Parts: sequence; structure tokens; C-alpha cells
Amino acid sequence: MKKFLLLVCVVSALAPESGAQFTRYIVKFKDKGGTPYSLSTPLNYLSQRAIDRRTKYGIAIDSTDLPVTPSYVTQVSSVPNVTLLNVSRWQNAVTIQTSNAAAITTISGFSFVQSVGGIAAKNATGGKTAADKFALEERLVPVTSFTERISADYYNYGTGSYNEIHLHNGEFLHNIGLRGQGMQIAMLDNGFNNYTTLKAFDSVNAEGRVLGTWDFVAREQNVSNDGSHGMNCFSIICANIPGQFIGKAPKASFWLYQTEDNASEYPVEEFNWVCGAERADSAGADVISSSLGYYDFDNSVFNYTYANMDGNTTISVKGADLAAKKGILPFLAAGNEGGNAWHFIISPSDGDSVAAVGAVNASGVVGGFSSYGPSADNQIKPDLASVGVAALIQSTSNTVSSGNGTSFACPNMAGLGTILWQGFPEYNNMKILKALQQAGSRATNPDDRVGYGIPNMKLAFSNLLVEFATSGATVNACNATVNWTSKDVDAMKYEIERKLPAELVYTKIADVNPTAGVILANHTYQFNNAIISPTPGVVSYRIRQIIDTATATFTAVYIDTANVSITSGCFATGTGDPASVKESVTVQPNPVSGAIANLVVETAYAINNLNISIYDAKGRLMLQLKDSKGTGKKTIALNVSTLAMGKYYIRVSNGNKKIGLVEWLRL
Repeated sequence: MKKFLLLVCVVSALAPESGAQFTRYIVKFKDKGGTPYSLSTPLNYLSQRAIDRRTKYGIAIDSTDLPVTPSYVTQVSSVPNVTLLNVSRWQNAVTIQTSNAAAITTISGFSFVQSVGGIAAKNATGGKTAADKFALEERLVPVTSFTERISADYYNYGTGSYNEIHLHNGEFLHNIGLRGQGMQIAMLDNGFNNYTTLKAFDSVNAEGRVLGTWDFVAREQNVSNDGSHGMNCFSIICANIPGQFIGKAPKASFWLYQTEDNASEYPVEEFNWVCGAERADSAGADVISSSLGYYDFDNSVFNYTYANMDGNTTISVKGADLAAKKGILPFLAAGNEGGNAWHFIISPSDGDSVAAVGAVNASGVVGGFSSYGPSADNQIKPDLASVGVAALIQSTSNTVSSGNGTSFACPNMAGLGTILWQGFPEYNNMKILKALQQAGSRATNPDDRVGYGIPNMKLAFSNLLVEFATSGATVNACNATVNWTSKDVDAMKYEIERKLPAELVYTKIADVNPTAGVILANHTYQFNNAIISPTPGVVSYRIRQIIDTATATFTAVYIDTANVSITSGCFATGTGDPASVKESVTVQPNPVSGAIANLVVETAYAINNLNISIYDAKGRLMLQLKDSKGTGKKTIALNVSTLAMGKYYIRVSNGNKKIGLVEWLRL
């Protein structure tokens, strides 16, 4: 977690008269006049994915999206003895390097220039080094032994990784198929040393999920030849070392940006940070994970005070909040200042639209180093907390180690937030942040150590599911039709409860099994019911979705209620679905210890296209066969001798229509 500070009013007052002590400057422009770009043709400066995000969430394309006027940049960079560093459209500014006072005078005289301010001294020894900036996080402890954890979870976490993700019930999201597929995360840090060769990144490299890189310090694409702090943080999200180290969003795709100068500590790095956030936006990233932060510098003239941690003052917080305005969800480390004189959070985690993340251990105990809130304007900070005490990370020696720092809590939370959002793309970034806060362990009583607390991802999922699901009902004579839409996988189920006009409580009348798959998706269902009630009035149907059917972790939520009215009594001769038939799927014996499992399928009708699929606990298709049956019961002998010991699921379908799903064990 780097420390950083720039007081904008001080910077504006510095150069040119104080130019002798600086070699890097920020040049701010008055406008974007004469630009060849147009708000009506955004594909000239934004990716289609960035435009789609704006369209999806109703975000207007505005002047901050327009690139800096090219002629302004050209005129500044053409001044003798000036090197152009980086360009920021959000700040409508550029950074330059020069030691020539005449060059600063020339640039200050341009009619389109608003101000020129010193932002950093020349790179030199004597400033902060990477080791200074990340002192706490650099104290890594190798993990010398790993304990396998046999379970039905999709990933073989190993005990250490399991304890981290289980603190949040995050394995639930992995198990329903939310692992980061299709999501893009931008990481802003000090470099990603050797990420192309280290074990934790085998999968992300083999699958080409590093989408792009850029080093804003050296102004080159190579980000694997410098600092390792970014690599450590990257591994926390994407690692896939079975039995040892599993990341929180291991199937996501990534943009890797180095914004931090490891040789010194100056406000120019904050400018770089905003440039990285801009590039993440224009590339179409969904999430930013950045374990950098700022409050003091090699030159104390730039140092912040706590009063500046108000969410409005620093360059980085303005950039972070603007990234959120563009629809990105920024996760930021709260800082490691809890045990020193500074004490409080650092910027840009003070932003009102970002997730500032504090550090706890795998048991939920807060780390003493984790920075305190609130922000100077009395926002609840940190917002959330995750594992940053003895957190598992990839080390430079190609081993798994543990380390301390909110730097590690941040990507832990960012990965989990990413996969939650993957499940609910209908909602925007602020909705996902609010869901995380409301699912926190201190949601009703936030404090200045962990904010809203440690999010329970199953609870966050449940709350969003209830909000997402819809239902409706119609009635024709005494036959009701209930329709509903929700999100599910095969392992879930629905229960339909009914309350008749003369009744005070609901009664369960039916089970409905999803016609889904092993990856969470939206589905719509219909249930028909013959009403029996001598009393006219409102008939209410309540839909209960069981999202976790396991006995030990059973979880169910009421997703919606639908009503119909009957104007006269209904005297039908039966209840339930008038079109329903007896359907049963069982395995005998269960558990199965031999080579043969007897599958018993019973229906009241013949099936010519009987599909039988066997999946393992990770949702992988292991066996598939076709058969047929007549009316009634049929026993089918399945040869399971090639299957390893463990938990399996047999899905039986009539063509594409699911009849049943049965769980069984192979011993």
C-alpha cells in the first residue's frame, strides 16, 4: 500500500517560480477547444465495450470523455527541451519533464494553458523506494505445507484458500458458476514482476486473459520487469493452483497497468493513477482493483493533512470517483496506517463512490495496521473488510506465501465483488457496492475499523435475487397460472406455496425443479394450479427459491408473491397442477460401492428420447447415454466403474425437458 499526497492548490501555486526544485510538471488546459473529436462519434476514443457500459447503465458521454485537444499536446511537446510524459483527458492535462526554465515560461504563455505546476523532482536516489512504500507487504512468510480439503466445491481450494473465501461464503458463488467469466478487471499498481512465468498465473496466461498492459512510468508495454507488489495483488484474484491457492475471480480477464514509480514518491504518480483509470474505462473494464494510496511525499510541500481526506481534494480521489461515474466499480486499499501517527485512511479510498477495503484475518479479526475511518467529511470508512492478515499470495520465488496489508484485502474483496456483479449484470456498480455493504457483518452498526464489515456473499446474492425476481398470475375460471423469472442452476429448486381466501397461512402445494444448467442464468417458469375454495376472494401464491439444498448450508429465500382473485367459489375435484404426472428418479443403492448403479425412472407416460447425463461435483459431464421407456417404472443399469470416488449428479430428461436430478455417492 503506497502512500501518496498532492494538495492541488499547492501544486498550482508552485512552478514556474519554484521550478528549480522540479523536473516534472503538470500542464492544465483551459478547454478542449478545436478538438477533432465529437460526442456523437465515441468509437473514435472509446471501445465498444466502454460505450455499451454507458448505454446499459444510462451514463451520458460528456466532455470528460473527449481526448485532450491534439494540437495543445503537440504545441507543448514541441517546446525545446520538453519530454511529454502522460496525457489525461479527465484532467484535461499533460505531464512533462524538463529542467529548462525557459521551456516552462514558454508553455505558461500559451493562450490555451490554464496553469503549469511542479509535480515531481528528477528521479534520484534518496527518495522512497519500493521497499519503503510497501514495507509491510514485503515481509512475506513462505507457506511450507498445504492441507487438502475434500469437498463438493467446484474448486479444490486447500484449507488455506478455503478459509479465506469461506469467511465470505464466497465458495457459494464459485459453485453456481460465477468465477469471473466475461468480467474485466483493471489492476493499477507498481508492476507485475514475472507474472508471465509464475505458477499462480498459469491459467490466466494459457487462456490469454491478460488483455493488455501499459507502464505509465516508463511509457512502455512491459509491466513484468519492475515491482512485485502488483504481481502479489494480481495473484489473489486470478490464482489457480489446485489444493493450494485459488483466486477469488480466477476466470476473469485483466488489464495490467503500472502507475507507480518505484524510485520515488511524488504527485506525478497520482496523475499516472488517473491515466490508468481512464485507460481502464476506455478499454471497457468493469472493476478497478488498486492497492495504492497517498498522503505523504519525498517533498513535504505536497503532503496532505487528514482534512484533505474528504473525498473531493486529491487528484487520485477525483479520478476514482469519476471512474465510478463512468460505471466502473473501484476497490481500493484503505491503508496500513492504523498503528502509526497518521492513523487514518489514505486517498483515493476516501472517495464517496469507491469501496475502501480494510484488513482482517481469516477468522474475521481486524489487523492492527489497518487504517481507521471515517473520512474527513465523516463518510463511513473503510466500506468493507476482507482477508489482509496472513493472506495467501504468489511470491517472486514461485512459491505461495502469506503477507499482511490492506493491499491484499483489496484484491480479495475486488475478486468477490466482481463475481457477484457477474451474476447480476442488470444492476450498476453502485447497486453492487450497496449490496456488499448491506450484506456486511456490521451492516446495521458500521464502525471505523471495518465499516459495514465482512460481506456474506451468499446473503448479498440472496438480497439481489429477491430484488431481481418477478412473478405474475392469471386465473381462468378456477385454474390459475403462475409465471416467474429468476436466476438459478440445476442444483437449486422452487417451492410453490398458496394461501386461499379463507386461510391465514401459506401451504406448500408443489415443488418445481429448474430446467437450468450448472452456470447461473436467467430462467422463466410456469405453474398451473386448480383452485379449490368455496370462498371467493384473493388467492395468493408465494414462490420460495432454495438456492442451497445441502443440509448443512441450506438457504432459501422468498423471491416474490403473485395474487389472483376468484369472484365465486371453486369446487374443483383436485389440487395441484392439472397437467402434472408422477415423475420419479432414484438411484439404488445410494451410495454405490460396486460397478453398477441402478437408475430407476418412473413416469406415467412413455419416453422415446430419454437422456441420461452424469456430472461430477464440479459440474463436468462424465457420462452420457440415451435410452427409452414405456409407461410406468424402468430400471436402467449404469456402469460407473470408471468413475472415481466422490459426489455425482444424474440428470434425466425427456428430450430437452428435465424430469429429475438426483445426487449420489460413489464409494
